[in-house]
Amino acid sequence: MFKIEKELKNATISRTVRFTEPLFEKLNTLSAENGISFNLLVLQCCKYALDNLETEEK
Repeated sequence: MFKIEKELKNATISRTVRFTEPLFEKLNTLSAENGISFNLLVLQCCKYALDNLETEEK
């Protein structure tokens, strides 16, 4: 289950990412409701998705 944390260390690489407007609004609202930065929320979402990625056996 995804749980929002208040910090994520060592986030030092800058990268530009484009979002759809509805996704941006949902993430922006969620970050504000939880008192964390938009960037921190996106990092946590990416980490969660990668940690829970299902891969096909070859």
